[in-house]
Amino acid sequence: MNLENVRKERQKWMTWKNIAPLREAIQNLEDVTCKLTLGDIVKISGDFDEKKSYETARMLMPWRKGPFEIGETFIDSEWKSYVKYNLLRPYFDLKDKRVADIGCNNGYYMFRMQEDKPKSLIGFDPSPLYKTQFDFINHFVKSDIVYELLGVEHLEFYEEKFDTIFCLGVLYHRSDPVAMLKSLYKGLDKKGEVILDTFYIDGKDDMALCPESSYSKIPNIYFVPTIKALKNWCLRAGFDDFEVLQTSVTDGNEQRKTEWIEGQSLEDFLDPHDNSKTVEGYPAPQRVYARLIKDKKQ
Repeated sequence: MNLENVRKERQKWMTWKNIAPLREAIQNLEDVTCKLTLGDIVKISGDFDEKKSYETARMLMPWRKGPFEIGETFIDSEWKSYVKYNLLRPYFDLKDKRVADIGCNNGYYMFRMQEDKPKSLIGFDPSPLYKTQFDFINHFVKSDIVYELLGVEHLEFYEEKFDTIFCLGVLYHRSDPVAMLKSLYKGLDKKGEVILDTFYIDGKDDMALCPESSYSKIPNIYFVPTIKALKNWCLRAGFDDFEVLQTSVTDGNEQRKTEWIEGQSLEDFLDPHDNSKTVEGYPAPQRVYARLIKDKKQ
């Protein structure tokens, strides 16, 4: 696969009529040196045009991941992404490592990961809007993070192999989860780890829920496995070890409507009379966080 051809083709996406005005708005921002404070809120402070930065941020809605604070502008994203980040934080050390974030959205997690001083940080996400949100934040931050308009299917062909790959909230969007796990495996160096986050259902058997048309009103969710089935998928993909780090239930504190998104959120996806079920009658979303280990001897 010629990734340069893919890159050139996808760069044209930035000229789409719904994206081009956003790119222009970022280009029109003044070049400033800012202070970055990393915490639950990614905070940016400096001497810049507050009105212009606020108006640009509003143009870039909806903001799914965050929150960010740019001067006096607080971007209250749909997800309080620090809930997941803080849950995972005790389980990784990225110092001097080559790190990839698959499905990186606007880069919130990668901005947070800078505190570990990794050797490199590369995000993969084929969304021109999320890439533009990242570029907006990075206009102020001026990080060395690389954002590729590529997907997990490009990972095995990428010019660099990784020590740690984060794949948070992507697997259930794939109609062939084992093939995707194989791509993650091939994206690692001879030794490495994947930090995986995906939906699961309760059960001791190795089986998976296959939604008829949607799950929590999300149409592109194909399989929701038990943890045992997920482990089997990972071992079939070639991983040498599978370790459950944590499990959690998504609630209205972590995901909810705010003035910075458009449309519905978690409260609209659950049964209004029984929040242990989705509107379709399936078990409500639960998440399992796992570490997948690759340890190729030769």
